[in-house]
Amino acid sequence: MISILAQKIDKEIIESVTMEELDLSEYLWVWVDFERPSDSEMSLLESYFHFHPLAIEDCMHDMQRPKLDYYEKHSFFVIHSIDRHSLSKLEINIFIAEKLIVTFHKHESHAIHEITSRLPRMKNKDIVSEYFIFHQILDNVVDNYFPIVHEIEDHINEIEDNTKKLSMENLLEQLFDRRGELLKLRQTVHPMRDLLYHILNTHHLEGGDVRREYFVDIHDHLIKVADMIASNREITQDIRDSYVSLNAQQTNRTMQILTIISVIFMPLTFIVGVYGMNFTYMPELDLKYGYLVVWLIMIGLASGMYFWFRKKGWFY
Repeated sequence: MISILAQKIDKEIIESVTMEELDLSEYLWVWVDFERPSDSEMSLLESYFHFHPLAIEDCMHDMQRPKLDYYEKHSFFVIHSIDRHSLSKLEINIFIAEKLIVTFHKHESHAIHEITSRLPRMKNKDIVSEYFIFHQILDNVVDNYFPIVHEIEDHINEIEDNTKKLSMENLLEQLFDRRGELLKLRQTVHPMRDLLYHILNTHHLEGGDVRREYFVDIHDHLIKVADMIASNREITQDIRDSYVSLNAQQTNRTMQILTIISVIFMPLTFIVGVYGMNFTYMPELDLKYGYLVVWLIMIGLASGMYFWFRKKGWFY
């Protein structure tokens, strides 16, 4: 599907332009958006717009790393938005030439839909240009990173507080899932941050310097998102280490209790083992109170060992 926005000489922004009617000389700027294009629509990139073959090839093959390429008559950008449910990368390709911006994406983009609906209703239409639109797309894409990171952050806080009283195995499983999601976000955010740094430090983009301070703002947002991701990964690591340490402590405590019980019963087992031997002549067997004496000895041994272990603090 192809949709076109254009600004006429009298500043009016119109949405009813078709490819057959498109004439750049009649407009201040034109924005052509390719959304989930068909093969015939894809061919227009070469047959109608005459973009560089390498840039067109990048559009056809996913997934490219966020980047900026310069060509003789246009610049080519690859940026990544994020699917909120799967956290997978969604590629958006952008061509910018004089009075022209072309966006190309094989998925539905809410960031672009929001801008296309907002532009015609803008009061100050004098500021709109191809680089203004490019900035709006970038800004919208980057702003959509924040709710995703905040949602993961809230879930991490729930894991840390464990308000639902889940088992340690369940908590660790959720924790590793969150770490995996943060890693996927980092793999998107860091290349985007590098792209913005490249944009801010290039001298090839005509018109880009006009809105340099706005691109600086997007770069700052990406740095903030990257810091949030790094901070949350550190928190998940701390929580993981705490759970592992707690689990080890509980295991050691259990082993300590079992060891103490085993040690207490060792001499008792020895005693009953001796008197369980099948010898005909054992002097103690003839004692009238021998059975009672053996029980008193065993109770005394067990009690003495218990209080001795307790005094040494082994039960705490």
